[in-house]
Formats: sequence, C-alpha cells, structure tokens
Amino acid sequence: MRFLSKVVLLSLMPGGILFAVPVIPGLNGKHPLDEAKTGHLLMEELRCAACHELPGATTMKLAPDLSEAGSRLNLDYLMRYLTDPHEVHPGTTMPDVLGGLPKAEKAKVSESISHYLRSLTSEEGQAKEVTGDAKLGREIFHEVGCVACHAPEGKGFDKAKSLAHISGKYLEGALASFLLDPLKVRPSGRMPNMNLTSAEAGGLEAYLGGKAGKPVKPDAKLVALGKANFEKYDCVACHTMGNAKPVTGPKLQEVDLKKGCFVGKGANYQLSDGQAKAIASALEKPVKFSDEDRVQMKLTQLNCIACHTRDDFGGVAEEIDEFFHTTEEALGDAARIPPPLTKIGGKLKPEWMNKVLYDGLSVRPYMKTRMPQFGREALEGLPEILAEVDELRQVDLPPPNRQEQPMVRNGGHLLLGTEGLNCISCHNYNGKESPAMKGYDLILTYQRLQPGWFYEFMKNPAKHRPGIIMPNYWPDGKAVQTEIMGGDTHEQLRALWHQFSLGRSARDPKGLQSKPNKLEVSDEVRVYRGRSRVAGFRGLAVGFPGGLNYAFNLENGALSAIWKGEYLTANWRSQGAGDFNPSERSIQLAQDVAFLQLKDSGLTWPLKPVMTKENPVNPNPLYPKNLGYAFRGYALGKDGNPTLRYLCGEIAIEDRFEVKSEKVLNRRFSFDAKQAGVLHFRALTGKIINESDGVFKTTDLRLTLGSEVKTILRSSGVNGGQELLMKIPLGPEKNTYSIDYEILR
Repeated sequence: MRFLSKVVLLSLMPGGILFAVPVIPGLNGKHPLDEAKTGHLLMEELRCAACHELPGATTMKLAPDLSEAGSRLNLDYLMRYLTDPHEVHPGTTMPDVLGGLPKAEKAKVSESISHYLRSLTSEEGQAKEVTGDAKLGREIFHEVGCVACHAPEGKGFDKAKSLAHISGKYLEGALASFLLDPLKVRPSGRMPNMNLTSAEAGGLEAYLGGKAGKPVKPDAKLVALGKANFEKYDCVACHTMGNAKPVTGPKLQEVDLKKGCFVGKGANYQLSDGQAKAIASALEKPVKFSDEDRVQMKLTQLNCIACHTRDDFGGVAEEIDEFFHTTEEALGDAARIPPPLTKIGGKLKPEWMNKVLYDGLSVRPYMKTRMPQFGREALEGLPEILAEVDELRQVDLPPPNRQEQPMVRNGGHLLLGTEGLNCISCHNYNGKESPAMKGYDLILTYQRLQPGWFYEFMKNPAKHRPGIIMPNYWPDGKAVQTEIMGGDTHEQLRALWHQFSLGRSARDPKGLQSKPNKLEVSDEVRVYRGRSRVAGFRGLAVGFPGGLNYAFNLENGALSAIWKGEYLTANWRSQGAGDFNPSERSIQLAQDVAFLQLKDSGLTWPLKPVMTKENPVNPNPLYPKNLGYAFRGYALGKDGNPTLRYLCGEIAIEDRFEVKSEKVLNRRFSFDAKQAGVLHFRALTGKIINESDGVFKTTDLRLTLGSEVKTILRSSGVNGGQELLMKIPLGPEKNTYSIDYEILR
C-alpha cells in the first residue's frame, strides 16, 4: 500500500475534477465523525475485514456481484481496469491487487482474469439494446439526485464519485439495465435504486456514454487460467465465487501500513496521507460505538447527509444547491430540499419509516429529487436504532368519547377549511388537490407521524423546519384562531389529530374541490402506481387494450383485484403515482403474502395485520419481510406490459400477465431456485368450488391451472371461507407455471 503526499486530480466526464484516492462521498461533506471513527468507516468501506480481523466491523460494504459480469462488462475495459484500477476509475475503492507484479506479468494476469469474468454470462442475463434520449438523460442526471454523489456537468468539486470510467465499460443496454436495478449487482446500496423508468435509464446510458459495442467471445484457455488467477490473487476475498476460500491475513493491528496489507502481492488502495492517518488512529484505539454513533456512521456511509441535515451536520452543498428543484416553487425550500433527519425516529411511526426506507414511499411528489432505495442489506437495523435514540416526549391526544365527538370532529373540520386556518390553501387533502399550492396530502399525517412530534411541530413549524413558509398558528402556545374549540391550543391540535385519524372517511374541508382524473387505456398496456383501497399503499394497476385490468399489491406480493371495462380514476396527480380506484366494480382477491416456503402444508397461512381506529399501530410492520417477501421492481416489455420481480426467501420469481381472450387473463410465473424444494402459493380465497382437475371457481372468478401441481383446498378460518393452496415443486433449473383467471360476471 503506498500513500500519496499530495492529492492527485483527474478530469471527469461529463465534466469535473475528482480525487484519484478512494472517494467516500459522505466523508467529503459536513460529516460528524472524528478521526478514529473516520478511519473505522474507511476500513469498512475498503473491506479490510474481508481478509483481516477487525473488531466491530458490522456494516462492511459488499463487493459487486460478478456472477453475470460477462453479461454487462466490456472485455477491453476489464483488462484496462485490472491493470490499473486507479487510472481507469479515479476514486475507486478497489485496490490494485496486482500492483506488486512486473508490468508484463501483470498484463497477462489481468488479461486472463478479464477473459474469465467475460465468460460469466447467461442468455437470461444479456441486456437488451436500448434507444435512449441523451437530453432526457442529462435532465434526469441533474434532477433526481445523481449529483449528490457525482459531479454535475461542467462543475468540479471534491465530493464526487468519478464517472470517467463509464464510457467503454458496459455492453449495449447493460448500463440502462444496471441502473434499473443496481442493488442486484451492488447489494450494499452505495449505488442505490433511484426508481428510474426504462426511458430514464436508457437516457442516462445515452448521456453518460455507457455503450461499449458488442460482446467479445472469451478465449477458453485464458478463461481457465483466469479462474485460477482469480483465486490465486485472492479476488475471492471480496467477490464470492463458487466454493473458493479467501486467504486470511493477520490482524490489522499487526499490519505495517507503510508497507501495505499484501507485502508480497503489493495491493495498493492509493490512500491519501489523511486517510492512512485516520485508519492508524482507529487501529491504535478501537472505537466503541453508541447507538447515535452508529446512526452517524450509517448516514455518512450512505451519504444521506448530502441531501439531509441531522442536528448540526449534513445538508446540501453550495456547489449542487441549484440542482434541487420542485414543481411548487411557492412552497419555498421545504418543497425542493429533502427534510431534516433530526429526531426522525421520533417523528415517523415505525411502519411508515419502513415504508420510506425499504419501499421508497414518498409523500412529496412536487420534489424533483428522489428518495433512493438502498436495500435491506444496507439499512438493516437502522429504523430500530433511530426509534430508540430519537425517542420524544409522548403527548396524549385521545379520541373523543361519544359525547365529545360532534364538537371535536366539527372543530377539526372547520380548522382545516377556509373558515378556520385554511390549511387546504397550501395542502392537498384526502386525495384531492388544493385550489392553490399543492403541499403534501394532510390526510397522511396520522399514518405518518408520532403524536408527540406532530404536537410540537404544529406549535412552532420553523423550529423543526427552518425556512418553511407554514405560518405559526399557535405562537408561544396560544391559538391565533380563538373562535373554534374555545381557542384552546391543546383541544385544537387534538381535533386536527382526530380529523386526520378518520382517513378516507373524513369530510372534505370547506373550499376544497374534488377533481378526480379518469385514466384510460388506448392501444398499449397502461401501468399506474399509487395507493388504492384494492391494492394497499404500494399498489400497481395494469390495464390492457380491450378492457381487462388487474391490480397488484407490491408491498405483499399479491394479485389483489381483477376487473373488466374502464381502467381507473386517480384522485391526485404526481410523479406517476397517486390514489387510484378501479372505474368498474372489481373482483377482490386476498392481499396477504401469496408465496411461502412452508415446512408443513397444514400450517395456518399468516395473514396481513389489520389495523383499526381503536388499534391504529401496525403490530407487525415487517410482515412481508419477515415471511421472506421482497419486491425487486419490474421491467416493461415493448408493449408496456410489466414483468414483476420479487423474492420469496432466496427464490427469485418473475410474474407476468397476458390477455388470453375477452374475459381471461393468463398469468405466467418463472421460479429461479438455488436448490430443489417446494413452494406454496395461495391462489384463491373465499367460497371455492372444485369443478374438475385443476379448475376451481368462486362466484365471480374461475381459475384453471396450466400445470399439474398438487393442490390443497381447505378452510381458511376467516368467515367460513376456504383457501386454495398450490404446492409447486422447484428444481435447480428455472421452473415455469401458469394460471388462467376467467371473469364470470
């Protein structure tokens, strides 16, 4: 390992100046870590514990998955990168593991490993060619949040990850494919999922110059030699490959940092003097982390602090402030700058925190910058720690008793409208747009916020969100509006809290007009995402030409509704999402997790937790996750028809619907399991009749199973109904099964 006494600067496409030493974006901003903690974070980001014993290494960055490297990476790029990673990719955290070899030998080893990696491909892994709009790509790059980690075009500053290596790295379509689901290749979330559409990902590929031509066939002899070298030079220490075992190095405290951690092989991280000093400081006296320290570490590792502040650290840097935009300029900075994370664990209810962090749920459609999805591996444990360290004083806002109810309900209704505080002049409400500015939908308040945070925020909004344009209606704790609820601050806030607790049943405040948008299907498949009574908080509605439609609950992985006729109505406009409902009467299906790996077919199927007004807290906010379900996005075909991708444990599932006839939807699954086994699928619930082999129906729907699988028809234990289970045998090869859904009414 050699150190640079001076910072080496290199130019970057699409424009900028970058460090050549390893770049950890969070460490270049206003972070909260002292020198020793900085050193500990560096050791985790550089994966020192992959080879060396490192006390307390619990959040170590994971290396990219190379199992399909040949499906996306150009052979020439691989050879150049392995020969000199720091020159080809300035700021990379990968060491030059071949740095101690003579130049000629290094070139040969790099070539062989490159051919081996190029051989790691499959027909399924091949990316499709895309036609991208570079103009759209440039707009997306500078608008959705890429500039939080990568330098904007024409601007060079030292907080950015270089993109100089992108041009020439990827095969045709591979960069776009990677950007649609980066966590598949990089599970650590350091490159998060930015919730891009196919068009946006294609545009970014065109803008960044990600096309590297056609794939080159690897040489068989070099592939064999490269596989051996991949193990010999300990690439398997970071990149899991088969059963190869990494070499275990000495304890880090015993390593002479001036000579490097691989003296014989010359591994070189190209650390700066400051980085080396920080690591030495961490090793000299191992750091003991409090829960707050772990929060600060995680926010720095994932560079959350590039967009958010927490206490006195983080925040949008001056160099990139101009790239944070909103569609509601009148709402001020609060509509374009992501909110502070100070006391966020005390602000959000646990179930909502999980929806934001794990599911990418957003309530600010007017904000152009998107909340990244870092993945479960990167965020594991963070919501729980935040809830503990950010605990706030509890405030009792009990629901009104029968005698109080008319007064409290009327008071909350009046306060929101034009005769009260006129909240609806700046906020949408209950899926309906404000007649003026369109701030976040207030009806979500009760579902999102802890009552203590709501209470304190309402009494002094600017204290919690500096610069917010929201007036203070209770300055010094005294109500400005004295004619409602007797001017009692506590009772007014209690009335508002109760009004929000009514959810979709709440009356519209005076001055608010409902203008639902009717969406129609033309000659292509139409997809719409948002909340829905038929598909939950993460609903997906798909409409086919000809009038067949279905809704899918992405949170739990369940087909939740089918209907024929007109598509849907959406009650607000946003970034492709909003509250929606079918335009016709739909056939409702269960919204519980649909796939399980049951050890015993006789076990009771675990149902989705049900919340009521009396019991509003979700008793199991991680219900789908605890059962092994994880949504992995969807890919749109040429006709716009989505293929849904999700997991049941380690089993990867692809799910796609096609119109078979006027009233029949065909559903085709493919299952990619690592080993043989049985998967249970809950195909239908209700009062079920078994018509014949593989054919089952309810009053409204008939299911015809396209494959011979064992079925179990049993009591569901819910309102005297039944449930149909399919036992799907899986092998090590990809398996496919299909079902026809026929509408009977």
